[in-house]
Amino acid sequence: MSYVSKKIEALKVWWKQKREELERHWAAQKSIKQRLEFRRKERQPYRLRPYLERAGINIEVSKLNKYFFNLCIFINLLFSIYLLYYFSTNFGYDVYRVLFAIILVWTFLFIMMLFIIWLLFHFVLDLRIFQRKVMIEEVLPDFLELTSANIRAGMPIDRALWFSVRPRFGVLAKEIEIVAKQTMSGEDLEDALQKFSRKYDSMTLKRSINLLVEGIRAGGEIGELLNKISIHIKESQLIKKEMSANVTSYVIFIGFATMLAAPFLFGLSYQLLENITKITSSLGDMPKQSVMGLKIGGGMGLTTADFTIFAYVSILITSFFSAVLVATIKKGTIKAGIKYVPIFMIVSILVFKISSMLMGKLFGGLF
Repeated sequence: MSYVSKKIEALKVWWKQKREELERHWAAQKSIKQRLEFRRKERQPYRLRPYLERAGINIEVSKLNKYFFNLCIFINLLFSIYLLYYFSTNFGYDVYRVLFAIILVWTFLFIMMLFIIWLLFHFVLDLRIFQRKVMIEEVLPDFLELTSANIRAGMPIDRALWFSVRPRFGVLAKEIEIVAKQTMSGEDLEDALQKFSRKYDSMTLKRSINLLVEGIRAGGEIGELLNKISIHIKESQLIKKEMSANVTSYVIFIGFATMLAAPFLFGLSYQLLENITKITSSLGDMPKQSVMGLKIGGGMGLTTADFTIFAYVSILITSFFSAVLVATIKKGTIKAGIKYVPIFMIVSILVFKISSMLMGKLFGGLF
């Protein structure tokens, strides 16, 4: 081999190495761009529209903003009319002072009301999304089981998903209808399913959809795969129910202490305080005496009205955190305990009122 041919071969090898290096560099750059694009999408500013879709609320964001804005204006108008009537009737303030108070209302109160309304709306929206997620997880095994039967009967995957929809599936049925419409309009089935799984913060749904997509890509037996996923989800739900049943004793103890024991003791303390107040007031101008460190005849520093406020605040705070604790023990999430909060609060307040009345009748004959 001549010198020139050797140089040509060396140049070919060098060029091949450089081309491979450039291809690896371009692939790495493409991967970096994809990661940056994914992070950029994740860091997009907050948008309300996806949350409304997750909650199943079909309303335009502009209409929602207009509705809340008008609601704040209406509340401020009512409060302004009340201020005009109250100040002019009871205090006889002049027009300038009343106008100054109204200006303060329309600046500070309006902003505060708008913030509170939006905060409450987002709270309700989050709870509605959570409830829809729970509904989907409950019926997902049955839906996958029907889809598996349809695939084994010879249907393609998209038609099997569509024909597995039943009215009893509720939210899941509507979401599968959306997936079917997207695939009919030309979108890839895998992309539509992945978009559906990212819509709700459910690990069960995401894992099931990921396994289904991987099975479609691998070309395996999808019917058998869906059947195994369905069995696994049912077993997980059964284990969660067993765990919830095992902690029932803790739930009973917390409920008894919050809804019965604490309100009863508050009612007993209220009546004791009221009777002590009656005794000290009946002593009149008798000289002050001290018995075991308790001053008698010198008046009480704590009134029954103050104790009632303290009892209500304590009962409401204890009921709220007890309901949250019960939900965390039984369901594993705080959001599931919101429905327990009004029950705990109402029952505790009723027990406090009833116990106060009964103790009043019991101690009424003694003092």
